[in-house]
Amino acid sequence: MGIGQGELLLTNLQIANLAATIANKGYYITPHLVSKIGEEENALTKLVYERKETGIDKAHFVPVIDGMEKVVLAGTARSAYIPDISVCGKTGTAENPHGEDHSIFFAFAPKEQPEIAIAVYIENGGWGGSFAAPIASLMIEKYKNGKIAEARLFLEKRMKEANLLPKPEKVANKAPKQKAKPRSEQ
Repeated sequence: MGIGQGELLLTNLQIANLAATIANKGYYITPHLVSKIGEEENALTKLVYERKETGIDKAHFVPVIDGMEKVVLAGTARSAYIPDISVCGKTGTAENPHGEDHSIFFAFAPKEQPEIAIAVYIENGGWGGSFAAPIASLMIEKYKNGKIAEARLFLEKRMKEANLLPKPEKVANKAPKQKAKPRSEQ
């Protein structure tokens, strides 16, 4: 199950919530779209965001978090590195029989006192570190700093200008092979 291929199916929201659970060392809050409705004294609905515990001891999250940080510092997600923001993440690649594989990355930042959890899934993006990780890093940086540093604008430009539409020759090469007809049908 560590690879996640086949038997493990998750939505992007579930993956981002997993990142938040790891960042929080064992608890999560049900994902929500609003923090309040109306002004405090005239709120239409009092929203309650209950903390949900996984029951896993906090100590078990420390090596996972350290490993996720190393993925960004010296592993498959080096493209998610942001100077001055400690990003912890995990890359993934989903096989695609119709073209380039899909690029996946989930992360949280900063390592200490996390503020953001994210999951990025880029169809036809190739390896997780190719497109999903750098896009996630740009989103984290924009969230944390309000802008992309000048030294990283090249990365933003590369992501914006990428053409990830399936390439016809790749689709043809990955098409399922047709079974040979039995001799009786030839």
